[in-house]
Amino acid sequence: MVERQKQIGRDRVSRLVSWGHWFAFINGLLAIIVGYRYLDTIGLPESFIGWGYLVISTIGHFSFLAFMVYLVLIFPVTLLLPYSRILRGYAAVVATLSLCLLLYDTVIYDDYGLHLSPFVFDLAWADLNALLRGTSYIITPMAILAIELTLANFLWKRVEKIRKRNIGNKVVAIVGICFVASHLIHIWGDAAEVTEITHFDDAYPLSYPATAKSLMESYGIEGAQSHKDQTPPKASLKYPLTPMQCMADSNPNILVIAVDSLRADLIDPSTMPFLASYAKSNMNFTQHLSGGNQFNSGMFSLLYGLQGSYSDAVDLHFQSPVLTQELANQGYQLGLFSTQDTLAVPQAIFNDFERIDAQHTDSFANSDLQTIKNWKQWQQTLTKPWFSLINLKSPESYDTPIGFLGIKTVKAATQLKPAQKVLFNQYRQSLNFIDKQIEQVVSDLPTETLVIITGINGKVFTSNSNEASVNLSPDSIHVPMIIHWPNETSAKQINYRTTHNGLVPAILTQALGCSNPASDYSSDESLMQPDDKSWVYVGDHRIFAIYQESEITVIDRHGKYRIYDIDYRKRLKKKLSAPELIEVMREGRRLYVH
Repeated sequence: MVERQKQIGRDRVSRLVSWGHWFAFINGLLAIIVGYRYLDTIGLPESFIGWGYLVISTIGHFSFLAFMVYLVLIFPVTLLLPYSRILRGYAAVVATLSLCLLLYDTVIYDDYGLHLSPFVFDLAWADLNALLRGTSYIITPMAILAIELTLANFLWKRVEKIRKRNIGNKVVAIVGICFVASHLIHIWGDAAEVTEITHFDDAYPLSYPATAKSLMESYGIEGAQSHKDQTPPKASLKYPLTPMQCMADSNPNILVIAVDSLRADLIDPSTMPFLASYAKSNMNFTQHLSGGNQFNSGMFSLLYGLQGSYSDAVDLHFQSPVLTQELANQGYQLGLFSTQDTLAVPQAIFNDFERIDAQHTDSFANSDLQTIKNWKQWQQTLTKPWFSLINLKSPESYDTPIGFLGIKTVKAATQLKPAQKVLFNQYRQSLNFIDKQIEQVVSDLPTETLVIITGINGKVFTSNSNEASVNLSPDSIHVPMIIHWPNETSAKQINYRTTHNGLVPAILTQALGCSNPASDYSSDESLMQPDDKSWVYVGDHRIFAIYQESEITVIDRHGKYRIYDIDYRKRLKKKLSAPELIEVMREGRRLYVH
């Protein structure tokens, strides 16, 4: 008798487990239907490869999510309370909450371009009224609960018939194959940079597709191919928002000297005497911020004029900056002068330039000397207006040429550790070397030349590259911006806050005669006028900081955030400032086509 009861109990649990598996599978299909809203945001694929990958990855991913919810929240209850009525009601509630959470995530992703995280949840809670419009947030959960209860009862009544058909193993095999195959295909797609596949990397929540680029390339499988050789995907970014309307009265030559790791606070007579004097006699933007603390993010904001959250947009691997497109349209000859190892993201950022690289061996200082020489030779051969970008790199590695007679050491204005003191004075030697190169270039320019001298990013005194990459303090961001306008000799010191994003509107409106509003192609207004925004976005899509009047909020890709005082010296124990952050998220989605 006891054995009989145990057998009945085991059969009941077995039936409940079988029912639970099918309930999870059907909810995986329902999750796929809800998840289709993500594709409305990022766009549908246009190739067979894209559709094939999307189908198998969608089936595998949402089925896996549904099974994990079952395994964690429903299966333990099956063993503890093996009563069908209780379990069916409980499972229906869990499934309803899960689908509602997924639906809420699709709304947030559509609005902010981010999935739910502690940071995003705080942000969305403050913006709840704008996100949830009407009464659908009440009706929808009730409708989903009704569907789940109906589904739970329907499956329970037919679970024995389903078990007898013995199709469960086939369904598991198909889902398992889809899950594994999607990761294997993504490994290949990532190594070969197939945008039809990698375009969907961040589309679904809790999605971490496998990558093995270095492994694939070590076995000789083709990878890292140029985006120029690929077919551009369907545009999801409308940049610019409207066609450019430009008609210039004249075409001045334009020179941009962009120096890696150039701090604004060391443009002084003892370190960079020429540039300090040049700043006093021209427009000097004293509160200027780069778009990032690294070469890629700083150069992206300088040439595209967009905040760094756009830097991973697939479209921009195929579309060069509006600035250089318009320069080319107006007959300018564009030249880029840097070193051989200068690789930038997005890959189309330098497409409009004639690129003349200096060879890099073991010294960026020697490369910079060759860069200046290359520019002088190029400039002497031109017969039409030109736009040249000179990128000097010595300060990034504290480099100077062998035999360079530098300047005497001084005490830093701020308290530094012993190792930092050494780096500080070596950095000053490198800046003094760069100052002499800038003087050579600027002193020999044609009269009708617009000159822009700036830093791509700032500098923190550390030899640890990982530490520097996540440091978004003013030391890493505050850079000089000095502009000489042709036929203007009056010196002017600009004390309102400006950013790299404002350079493109300044050139397009002041030099190229463009009448479009800056919002058509940039995240900021022109440098020539104060911006009414109370915040500045600094960084890329992986880690970024929001600079506000009295605090700096640093946020990583997982939604963790820290708030510092404006000097980045003290961590503040306070909550996010939601209104400004909501504006930041909206700006990061403004140019996407829905």
